[in-house]
Amino acid sequence: ALVGTLEQVAIAVVISVPLGVMTAVFLNEVKGPLVRPVRIFVDAMSGVPSIVAGLFIYAVWIVQFGHGFSGFAASLALAVLMLPTITRTAEEVLRLVPDGLREASLALGAPEWRTTMRVVLPTARSGLITAVILGVARAVGETAPLIMTSFGATTMNVNPFDGAQASLPLSVYQLVSNPFASQQERAYAGAFILILTVLALFTLARLLGRKRKPRTAPRKFAILRRSK
Repeated sequence: ALVGTLEQVAIAVVISVPLGVMTAVFLNEVKGPLVRPVRIFVDAMSGVPSIVAGLFIYAVWIVQFGHGFSGFAASLALAVLMLPTITRTAEEVLRLVPDGLREASLALGAPEWRTTMRVVLPTARSGLITAVILGVARAVGETAPLIMTSFGATTMNVNPFDGAQASLPLSVYQLVSNPFASQQERAYAGAFILILTVLALFTLARLLGRKRKPRTAPRKFAILRRSK
């Protein structure tokens, strides 16, 4: 179940983070006539219940295309839940970047895409990592969409693209309703492991997003002192 959770969340992050960041860049940096419809669509997705995301993937991926239950189907459902959270948070973070940085880059002759890639996104790196954390927090504990996508399994399946796959939230849901006390104890142990896993992921993300001290400042001060 732990392996399944890590694989499913990792695939969902790979799918939703690029789409969410690019959508936020479009809404805040590029703009255009489609900004209002896209923002309304993102707001509507923010209120979608998790069971609806699971039903959508079940109807399209499993029933319509006939791929069957798998960890990848669960990742698609989790990505649907993560996408609006990442997009809205990333958009708010990009709004906090001072306009003076954009104007200075454009004044030096940099095109708009290079300004966004080299100036805006690096400046908002910590906030973007926070957006990813919030997206993971939105999806990592969901159980309802997993019932109709990954379905759960009693044996380890390390291939998320083939066959049903277990996950911690779904295993906790299935074991806690078991009449045997030993299985209920497994459910509580799984919930505890899920909490520790999420805590470890959040701690790692915060360490990666921590602002680094500029290394060029001491050199600049040294040059100024020498010139004096």
